Amino acid sequence: MKPVFPYPTLLGDVECDVVAVRVDGKPLPYTNVSVAERVVALHQSGRARWDEAVLELRATVPAKELAGGPWQDVTCLATLTEKATNARTTARLTPAADGEHTGSITLSRALHLRRATLSLLVVASVHGVPGRLVGAIEQDWYIDLEEATPVRQREIEIMEIDFREGPYEWLRPYKESPWIVETSGDVPIVYLNTSAVEGLMELLGSRGGNPTEKVVREMTASQIAQDAWTAMFHTAVSDLDTDEDGTPVMPTGWRESVLRQMLPDVLPGRQLTDALFEISERRTKGFGWSELQTGIQYAAGRRAQISKKLTTAVRSVDRAERTD
Repeated sequence: MKPVFPYPTLLGDVECDVVAVRVDGKPLPYTNVSVAERVVALHQSGRARWDEAVLELRATVPAKELAGGPWQDVTCLATLTEKATNARTTARLTPAADGEHTGSITLSRALHLRRATLSLLVVASVHGVPGRLVGAIEQDWYIDLEEATPVRQREIEIMEIDFREGPYEWLRPYKESPWIVETSGDVPIVYLNTSAVEGLMELLGSRGGNPTEKVVREMTASQIAQDAWTAMFHTAVSDLDTDEDGTPVMPTGWRESVLRQMLPDVLPGRQLTDALFEISERRTKGFGWSELQTGIQYAAGRRAQISKKLTTAVRSVDRAERTD
């Protein structure tokens, strides 16, 4: 669902390409930039420490449409954001010929954690009102600080960390928990605690084993998956943007994927846009939100295949008892 503006906006396409990248003044190989995936991979083998990356940009806007429309003082703004750190950097591009705008934007390593989002916005004065958003690129770029290969699709990350004595101090209050799901960034992360349950990491990482080990592994994996789906859903619905009429706008990235998969089970029988609106209403106004938790738990359990894995576990235990 796209927002509707109460003033004229651009119909033509707005495009933006990253044409070059410099890391601490040194050129980044262009193999680390994927125009098709719209991803820049900043992690370089042998260069773990760096201070800033400068992205050279070239944007195009529908020049003929702008020339004949009600827009004045047209400006192209590049923005770098990351929700995990609440960082935001903006740069104004310089107009060139034939609707092109060029310029650069600087990503400071100190302000970002994992993956920044690069957007391009076209703002203008409309009917005497300055600063109106009149256009934007359809698909943002991702600037990945942890990957050496520019790949866009990242579903979820799993990291094995010692919560008790590991490098992340914020995990230490959860030292008794076998896992934690963190969803504030552009990619959800499941942190597995290597010191909570002895032998758990070896069990989850193995493929064989006796029937009992297989049952424990499958049920543990399903429980982790259910916790992850539940956490991702709550994050997705708690971070909804709205248009000027207050209508919730479908988010992008993994949040969109989670909502599209889970909403039909959370609120069955409703169109996706209607379900999104009702979720937003219930969460923000408070009525009926607690009643939705059963549907959320059910939807997360379906995706984690809890019933299937539990059925397999019960049958395995029954067969073992009959054998004995």
